[in-house]
Amino acid sequence: MIINLYQVDSFTKKIFTGNPAGVVSNADGLSEEQMQQIARELNNSETAFIFSSDTDDYDVHVRFFTPVKEVPICGHATIAAHFVRAVEKNYQNDERIYQKTGAGILPVEINITENSYRITMTQGKVEFGDVIEGENLDILKKALNINSTDLTENIPVQIVSTGHSKVMIGLKKYDVIHNMKPNFQMLSDLSDRIGCNGYYVFTFDTAEKDILINGRMFAPAIGINEDPVTGNANGPLGAYLVKYDLVGHDGKRLHFQARQGITIKREGIIEVEVAIEDKLPVLVKVAGEAVIVYKTHIEL
Repeated sequence: MIINLYQVDSFTKKIFTGNPAGVVSNADGLSEEQMQQIARELNNSETAFIFSSDTDDYDVHVRFFTPVKEVPICGHATIAAHFVRAVEKNYQNDERIYQKTGAGILPVEINITENSYRITMTQGKVEFGDVIEGENLDILKKALNINSTDLTENIPVQIVSTGHSKVMIGLKKYDVIHNMKPNFQMLSDLSDRIGCNGYYVFTFDTAEKDILINGRMFAPAIGINEDPVTGNANGPLGAYLVKYDLVGHDGKRLHFQARQGITIKREGIIEVEVAIEDKLPVLVKVAGEAVIVYKTHIEL
């Protein structure tokens, strides 16, 4: 069996920036063990495996693996997977397809850009989980080496999900985020206590008028000490911003850009769109471009 293997940088147009993902474009016939071995070998935060569909309910089935486990969905690996499909199929027109994932059957839009493609993924159901407080909040602050005075006032530290949950942690100053040196073992242990494996620290402290958010995301419990640019962090963040009325919008839609990955020199930009009904977030999309770093084959 010969599989097609790509290395793709997502949420960027420049190689060696953004968030790298592996993509296997012809995964039919691979076992779960083989997929986990490939993901471990590539050692990207996630690798996407594209399977053919045998039903009219969806066009493709995509599974996502970190180096240590399968996860239900992944933002940057979705962008990478559908960018690869667009290149392989040489799309000449905008397309809308449906992917089956661990977060459900969700639409993906592929739009033609100048010599490339822009991929927009609709994320899963918006869900607000536990507020992190008391002893767990104390552990979190210690693990991140921050103080209560660093936290943005009057908003909770809370678990939010659009298919793969993250803890939202608002901080006042970008310098605190940029210089942060987390204790990854403490964060991993805390994940077992709170039932959430990712921590997104974010701030409105940005000098660029087109960039609303600067952030960093840590998920050591699933083998990702720091993820460069995270769709499944910035998407839930958009829902969180609407719920707590943290930014202005027209009552129907919030659209913003977030920058991530500066500290680890893997900078990328994510576009986030949140549909709003009755002042609440009801649907989240994230979008970005991508670039193929290399393509190769593996014989199994």
